[in-house]
Amino acid sequence: MKIVLLGPPGAGKGTQAKSICNRFSIPHISTGDIFRNHISKRTPLGIEAKKSIDRGELVSDELTINLVEERLMQEDCKIGFLLDGFPRTVIQAKALDEFLENKGEKLDTALLIDVPKDFIIERMSGRRVCLSCGASYHIKFNPPNYEGKCDVCGSDVTQRKDDKEETVKDRLQIYHDQTQPLINYYKVKEMLSIVDGTQAINDVFKNICDILGSGNK
Repeated sequence: MKIVLLGPPGAGKGTQAKSICNRFSIPHISTGDIFRNHISKRTPLGIEAKKSIDRGELVSDELTINLVEERLMQEDCKIGFLLDGFPRTVIQAKALDEFLENKGEKLDTALLIDVPKDFIIERMSGRRVCLSCGASYHIKFNPPNYEGKCDVCGSDVTQRKDDKEETVKDRLQIYHDQTQPLINYYKVKEMLSIVDGTQAINDVFKNICDILGSGNK
């Protein structure tokens, strides 16, 4: 099973990726993990990636493609993989197609966890986290028993900078600008599978399994 996982920030990709990989016994390949691994080992590719990151820039398509292709050549990817964070551009998507074609393989599906903008803003901007023990809450869906205090350890709970409404809106706009051409690319190739991410976590996973198990697009 060879899967590209798409979806906006806050769509629950991390949770679903873990469940998918456990069900199908495939590695979860995250570009963030790849970058961190190469940077920590100070490989030539890692050094180049760090230069871009330190400048606040996106790692170039060429370098990202090289890093991902190197990872896909490893033994555990022979049975399949789930790509999370790659491709981000149509250039990267075409490179992935070419890489797989050269191996006599192809992608099974590009799986989009679709969640409306307003739903994500409410979900993410309402999140709160304990500064001490890391317990997480939501002011609407899972509030602490005492406002501003953690149920587990009694410490303060706070809103992370990344979860502030304006930050969430900015991240969603960047996602839309970067990813919409990619979604269109896979739609034209009839490789796009869409799941409603507003459902309960278990229902989202059931729908994903229906798609992956039946091959429906």
